[in-house]
Amino acid sequence: MNKKIIGRILFILSIALFIFQMGYLFLHASYELEYIDNRLFYAFNILIVVGMFVSIFLLFPIRKPWKIISPVTASILILLQGGLIVNHSQQIKQIVSFSPDMKNQFVLKEDRKTGEAVYYRTYYRFFARPKEVLPYETQGKFKLKWLENDIAALTYRASDNSIHQYIGTYGARDSGISYTYVGPTIQGQWKGNDVRIDSTPKGISIDYHGKSGPNYDWDNVVQFGTIAIVLMRDGEAEWTIGLNENFQSHSNDPKPPSGEITLYRASMDRVESVRLKFVK
Repeated sequence: MNKKIIGRILFILSIALFIFQMGYLFLHASYELEYIDNRLFYAFNILIVVGMFVSIFLLFPIRKPWKIISPVTASILILLQGGLIVNHSQQIKQIVSFSPDMKNQFVLKEDRKTGEAVYYRTYYRFFARPKEVLPYETQGKFKLKWLENDIAALTYRASDNSIHQYIGTYGARDSGISYTYVGPTIQGQWKGNDVRIDSTPKGISIDYHGKSGPNYDWDNVVQFGTIAIVLMRDGEAEWTIGLNENFQSHSNDPKPPSGEITLYRASMDRVESVRLKFVK
């Protein structure tokens, strides 16, 4: 492949990427659509500058003065975009995490100055729109764990040092035909690895490695999507319960629930999630 062909390919790709960027700006202004990582905008601008600069040198004869001016101009533009990337990183903290099967993305963007954190719903893998502002001003420290390929648990501390969890959910169970409540679907007793969960019409209780906790009534249970709940105590998160991908409620037949659920403790320390199976 000679340099002319390479130059034409780079030129076409640069123009295509420029048009793509213009389209993105329109969608961002009209529909609040953003890249999952805002720094991609500046990174694409750098690729456009590099592609155009190299293609011009490969396609056209360049006079000596321009051989000096062009690289300097390109370097200034690249450094400018690099500076914008650094400046954006100092202002906005971004969490972009892909699920273990790479099919879902958890996206969170926090304003470092105000502590306001926004959860984004993703589209087409590279784009996102703001869905919900986290209810508490954050300290800027987050811990994210994927409990399943479609359940991501974010643990963080608020500015008052209280601990909270926000759950990103990207799927459904029982074919997702209708909206379901997690609590009623897990009625009964679940056990696994020295942990027991009892879900009754009055609430949920947890025995964790021989230590029995208080009963969480339904007023202290917060549901996320249709596959996860967070148990609260005195305004703080204590546990997350998620329905695993193999879970089946059998709500429309006499069979008991099958499959597994996952229990995850709300802590900024390293803790492991526990998988439990239905007992009775």
